[in-house]
Amino acid sequence: MIFTMLAFPNCKINIGLYITNRREDGYHDLETVFYPLKLKESLEIVPSKKTALHLSGLKVAGEPKNNLVWSAYQILKQQFPEKVPEFDIYLHKVIPMGAGLGGGSSDGACMLQLLNDFCALGLDKEQLAGLALQLGSDCPFFIHNRPRFAKGRGEKMSPLELDLSPYSIQLICPEVHVSTSDAFKMIIADPAPFDLANLNKLPVEEWKDFISNDFEAPVFKQYPELAIIKSELYEQGALYASMTGSGSTIFGIFPKGLKADLKADADHEDIYMESCEVIKRKTKKKIADAERELAV
Repeated sequence: MIFTMLAFPNCKINIGLYITNRREDGYHDLETVFYPLKLKESLEIVPSKKTALHLSGLKVAGEPKNNLVWSAYQILKQQFPEKVPEFDIYLHKVIPMGAGLGGGSSDGACMLQLLNDFCALGLDKEQLAGLALQLGSDCPFFIHNRPRFAKGRGEKMSPLELDLSPYSIQLICPEVHVSTSDAFKMIIADPAPFDLANLNKLPVEEWKDFISNDFEAPVFKQYPELAIIKSELYEQGALYASMTGSGSTIFGIFPKGLKADLKADADHEDIYMESCEVIKRKTKKKIADAERELAV
């Protein structure tokens, strides 16, 4: 019998993003809130005679062995050569790339967790987060996968009690690829105008007056269609709309059950979703209902 293990990497949005300092090591200090959202991406590992990465779904640029999933496998293979065997790795891409959603980072972090569980490596979340940091600054977030206030390069995180399940979230993913390195070059670092560690104390209806993303001004100048998308989300009832990360995805937070009918002149993918919290609650309810039916 061949055992396999399957997981579902999710994406994130940035609620507020301030670039506060350019560091001597070439990186930037930032302040942001990471918030997890579910998309139907999948990652599966199957024991094999030789490790290989198989990609499907959205086309992934670059060589497969430059993928963070492959890098995550190599990290644990080197650290636990006797415990981590060869695998066929199947990654089905749904999260758009170069869209500010952290899809690649999520894949890499998810791979670390899959191997930890499948191979019984015994690593706790803090150890996994430390390994995830080798993959990228935002990778440790996907180990915890709960709302976090982040600073430093994004790796210094603290829990933030934030629940957006009373709202609907719409992602607009234009066919625009924003280079993160180029976006950083257009930023002038300044102190954060709002303390995002206190975001949960501010009603969502007031976020538009206080919360912003420093990347929007330079990126919108380069890609004005993104500004149009954000404007249309507000015109059609969004309580808060913003670009996530360095772009190009624009998200809108709406009263429950509402979404925009986008008319912006741009090729895009429109994803309408509920937050992770409400999906988890629905899943728990389905399990509880099934258990009650079995008890009867």
